[in-house]
Amino acid sequence: MELKSRRHMAPDLSGAIELCYTNGWTDGLPVIPPTADRVEAMLNAAGLAPEHQLAFIENRQTSVTAEKVAINAVMAGCKAEYMPVVAAAVEALADPLYGYHGPATSTGGSAVFMVVNGPIARELDINCTDNLFGPGWRANATIGRAIRLIMRNVIGTIPGELDRSSLGHAGKYSYCIAENEAESPWPAFHTTRGFRADQSVVTIFAALAPHQFSNQLSATAEGILETACAQMRMSAGTARQPQYALVFAGEHSETIKKSRWTREQVQKFVYENSRISRAELKRAHIEPGDITPQDERTMVPLVHEPSDLLVISAGGRAGVQSAYIPGWGGKNGSQSVSREIRRP
Repeated sequence: MELKSRRHMAPDLSGAIELCYTNGWTDGLPVIPPTADRVEAMLNAAGLAPEHQLAFIENRQTSVTAEKVAINAVMAGCKAEYMPVVAAAVEALADPLYGYHGPATSTGGSAVFMVVNGPIARELDINCTDNLFGPGWRANATIGRAIRLIMRNVIGTIPGELDRSSLGHAGKYSYCIAENEAESPWPAFHTTRGFRADQSVVTIFAALAPHQFSNQLSATAEGILETACAQMRMSAGTARQPQYALVFAGEHSETIKKSRWTREQVQKFVYENSRISRAELKRAHIEPGDITPQDERTMVPLVHEPSDLLVISAGGRAGVQSAYIPGWGGKNGSQSVSREIRRP
């Protein structure tokens, strides 16, 4: 296997790590030096030739090859068997529906939220339960981190330069989860995207930070969703996001399961009950202009269609917390994209 990337010499491990800092190749945390044998192991695990193009980022006129992806996956701390997930996510980044340039460069500060479904999520032990968005799981942390390093080191999405995020959020380090398919009230999320349950799939979504909400009083799906809707109505209302993710954790998922609500019922209820009047948007200085009597009666939906709500079951079994995650952009903003994870 012939690798094309430029070689750099360092006296020892510490020197190699510092070399990466000196050259701006890190996300602020130390990286694993990408030696040739480690990079080759990544490529072999995915059955990819070094020169294979996984993505072409149109706005940057940048080809993202398997070799460059493997290098950054090593740097992120990935095991070789994680490489097929990283490769599929990179393919999704180049999909026109995702629209890489907008969410990557906007002042809005979105991150690449990744949901992994299917057998590979269980095989790689990608966390779908306790501390869902927090630290402690190598697969979650390093797969998500690899995507950010690729964006930085291959595509040039560097803070203060191409990445113009005003605030950002911690998901820009890593933002990767699996769905808890075993305990979900619904069929696996990726089956709603046209895949079979036995396929392994990664879905990427240009997303703001998770917004946690609590409800310890309701014993029905409707009560839990009313709490979610109350908190979602004003959220990120500056542009009316094209999609939202709803992540229901253990106790809320169990309550919804007992209520026998389908995913489609959840989507329809949230769509109808998260609408807000144009008058309220004007009072909050989210929309311009004077308030008219008509504004009090004109209801603005959070998203354009109920199907724009991505409903997922994941999180700790105990506790009465769930979350909603706003997407990036307005009417023509980034759309979530799913790709099958292929292994040799």
